[in-house]
Amino acid sequence: MGMVKAGHARGAGEGSAIVVGGGIGGLAAGIALTRLGWQVKVLERAATFDEVGAGLSLWPNGVRALDALGVGDRVREQALVETQAGIRNTSGRWLSRTDTQELAGRFGPVVMIHRARLLDILRSALPAGALCANAGVTGVGLGERRAEVEHGTGVSQADLLVAADGIDSTVRRSLWPQAPAPRYVGYTAWRLVVDTGRRLSAGGESWGRGERVGIAPLADGRTYLFCVANAPEGQRSPGSELAEIRRRFGGWHDPIPQLLAAADENAVMRHDIYELPPLARFVTGRAALLGDAAHAMTPNMGQGANQALEDAVTLAVLLDASPDVESALAAYDQHRRPRTQLIARRSRRIGIAAQWHSAPATTLRDLMLRRTPSSTLLNALGPILDWQPPGH
Repeated sequence: MGMVKAGHARGAGEGSAIVVGGGIGGLAAGIALTRLGWQVKVLERAATFDEVGAGLSLWPNGVRALDALGVGDRVREQALVETQAGIRNTSGRWLSRTDTQELAGRFGPVVMIHRARLLDILRSALPAGALCANAGVTGVGLGERRAEVEHGTGVSQADLLVAADGIDSTVRRSLWPQAPAPRYVGYTAWRLVVDTGRRLSAGGESWGRGERVGIAPLADGRTYLFCVANAPEGQRSPGSELAEIRRRFGGWHDPIPQLLAAADENAVMRHDIYELPPLARFVTGRAALLGDAAHAMTPNMGQGANQALEDAVTLAVLLDASPDVESALAAYDQHRRPRTQLIARRSRRIGIAAQWHSAPATTLRDLMLRRTPSSTLLNALGPILDWQPPGH
């Protein structure tokens, strides 16, 4: 059991599924179910399945999930294996170095890829007829044996409904009316991809007081850059967002000023950071929540997309192994809810420390980082990175 096998399903048997959301988690779920012989329709509210996005970290657990979906090798072909990482201060002094060779030896490599490239790979692994654009959901109903979804192109029915429609999930609001609303965590993020004409040899984060910057080289020679700052919810810069991050971070260590100087204003995306408070259940009737719709977390551990990939693989493996859909969904909730909510809590705590503003607190934080052995940090990541599909 362990890998999502191409061919016919055991257990719950061949069935039909509606997947709401054409992002990473939704496409992964569509692939996983298709490989079991299920008839799948992936509904996307946008007019096309295009994605601009920026860089994305695929940790060993996420790469393992992609292997289970049969696309791991294609991802590795287009991804840059990260070689040097850690945390620095604003002047460039390393506070914590990540031993990427030891990490790769213990768990597998961390790869960086552009989100759009990953989505292209996932889309190409699905039958063309499975993708349905302009299909924003307007109504959801659950019967004893079937799920029904009204959407922009009509009405669809299936044995299973998978809601992978993000932190503001329409399906979650419809079927989980008592679920808490997403909450703002107190900081905003700017994301952009910069082309400087040369590939950087090191990535990682740099932490200041209430601000930080992350750098990740991409395989095509460009660099993914993200900047984070404490800010009121909904705030926007009076001038351009590029001018704002140049003002905030232009005096930090190299190569941050050079990256900002080479940046294109039109490439800058700004989003306030939200998380979803813990849900009591990820399933109801014949519906399951997946990815950000179930457990949207802060990006401080780089695990959002990786956990969505784990969700998709786990759901399919359990459907393959269970006697019926209801039993599989109950097992899915038991497998995924404790794990993802634990990771979300850890990510929130890291974000709190990373965004400390006071001088005494940041001085103590930086001292603790310098004194913590790299092996200790790797051991702490172990329970996350050594994930395997159920039954493996």
